Amino acid sequence: MSDDNGTPDPAAGPRPEPIRFFGTSWVDHGNGYPARRIGVAVGSLAAAVASCLVLRFAYDGLRLADTSSFLTLLVVVMFAVCSALAFRHTWDGFTKRPDPERQASLRGLLAIGFVGSLLAYFFRALVEAPGEKLHREEYETAREQYEKRTARRSGNPRKQQKKKRGRS
Repeated sequence: MSDDNGTPDPAAGPRPEPIRFFGTSWVDHGNGYPARRIGVAVGSLAAAVASCLVLRFAYDGLRLADTSSFLTLLVVVMFAVCSALAFRHTWDGFTKRPDPERQASLRGLLAIGFVGSLLAYFFRALVEAPGEKLHREEYETAREQYEKRTARRSGNPRKQQKKKRGRS
């Protein structure tokens, strides 16, 4: 940072985008990165287990209410399908940026299938920080572009033109 206000120094180049729960520790795998990955994995698995327990109580409530077996089956299938779709959508979101319009239209489905999203976080945290691959690719591309831009410029072009005119 170039000043107390947090204004980025333009000469420093691109900055890595922080990832939820990891900040920018994913860049060099420092600052407690392994512990954070373990914490995210354990936390998301614990949340998924707790969520399944709550869904089990809801299922028991449907059975106690003596609803039709068709309605009970419909609720179970709805949660299973929504969880599978949420898992896939969350998993894909770790490797490519989701379309904001599609994300908004799927918000309800993703809320119902929250168990799938939690499981996607768990499995991805076993391999890397969720979203690390996407962020790393974007960051490296930005660094390469920055290096190319700064390598081409070697000072003020006006001074170079004056030097060339002075030699002739």
